[in-house]
Amino acid sequence: MRTRVVLAFVAVACALGGTARLKANGEFPAMMSIHDPSGQIATFTSTGTINMGSAFFQNLGSNGRTCATCHQQSDAWGVSAEHVRARFMATLGSDPIFRPVDGAVCPTADVSTLRARARAYSMLLNKGLIRVSMPVPQNAEFSLIAVDDPYHCATADNLSLFRRPLPAANLRFLSAVMWDGRESAKGQSLEADLASQAADATMGHAQGQRPTDAQIHDIVNFEMDLHTAQIRDHDAGKLTADGATGGPEALSKQEFHPGINDTFGGDPNGSAFNPEAFTLYSAWKHAYSGDDDVDQARRSIARGEELFNTFPIAITGVGGLNDALNQPVVMGTCTSCHDSPNAGDHSLPVPLNIGIVDEAHRTSDMPLYTFQCTNGAVVKLTDPGRALITGKCSDLGKFKGPVLRGLAARAPYFHNGMAADLMDAVNFYDQRFNLHLNRQQKKDLVAFLKTL
Repeated sequence: MRTRVVLAFVAVACALGGTARLKANGEFPAMMSIHDPSGQIATFTSTGTINMGSAFFQNLGSNGRTCATCHQQSDAWGVSAEHVRARFMATLGSDPIFRPVDGAVCPTADVSTLRARARAYSMLLNKGLIRVSMPVPQNAEFSLIAVDDPYHCATADNLSLFRRPLPAANLRFLSAVMWDGRESAKGQSLEADLASQAADATMGHAQGQRPTDAQIHDIVNFEMDLHTAQIRDHDAGKLTADGATGGPEALSKQEFHPGINDTFGGDPNGSAFNPEAFTLYSAWKHAYSGDDDVDQARRSIARGEELFNTFPIAITGVGGLNDALNQPVVMGTCTSCHDSPNAGDHSLPVPLNIGIVDEAHRTSDMPLYTFQCTNGAVVKLTDPGRALITGKCSDLGKFKGPVLRGLAARAPYFHNGMAADLMDAVNFYDQRFNLHLNRQQKKDLVAFLKTL
């Protein structure tokens, strides 16, 4: 028993990052650094502190969960699968994140023993995935004709969709809330969308009553003030050194408005698209000639940023892009879809289908749904995405792109956790678009992505 307690303490310490220091007034200093797999991540707020008394940290439901249960500072205000496993070990599966309502592969899964809980929460433990339950909308342009669910839980009225919790930081760069945009109302402000999301999350994930307007307002204000980013890299050192502008403080000052630098001319200010969307490490591009480890690491990061901005990609078969433009091939770069300057999401709501949920990429732990559209087309997907909101056949498999900051702290990647690490993500794009990246180019891209 004593060994188990010691292991539990170590696991919790690892999950929290190990460097937090509480102030006398019960607040955390915002610019503290927390260790993550590639260095340190930090959070910056305009107040200079993280108010632990915010409704964000309060138990407003009935199952012990708070907003912070699935949005942890150590994980860039999201969750990492590694830390989910640490929490399972530390609490033997009793941490509030482990609740059948959406943490288990099915709400009726057996959680009576430790072994049963490990099976029931396997998607959380392996990929950091929460189960989202949604029906096929009435009057949709498609119908569900077959379900292959390894957990025998999904039906047309209750699809099992396994998705990663999105970070609760850097939200002012969002053009849509949630992977499928379901909390985003046309003509409504981002703050109003986030208020709707906060209320729905409390009533759904936390199984509570609707929060008060004051509580919702407090949660939204707290989230909107969070800027998080990598601040130190194990190999390159400080990401603000010698003219570099990594870290959350520079990010908090980054200009943004919906449509900024839009690839297809959607900027309301009329500015043309500039593929050089990331300029964090341009000062490092020609600054280092030495052979020491730091010089080499910084050169690699700068090369990775340049590749992200400029490497030509023949974009084909992307739903929401090629078909929308009626162009079989669109020449672009990574920043064609990650165009928000130094943030990395798309600055306008443009949900895309890049093939992540196609049957070809299905793993044995994922359900597979077969849909038939009214035009006769048959589509097999692990998640219909945006189509469950709009009912449109053309939206099957479409998802929004997330803000790309704080990546190192919140593996795995993509909405379904199919990429265990950033190299897996780079390899997916390399194969998907026939990029033929060489080994060094892949390493440089990963080095850059890890510093965001």
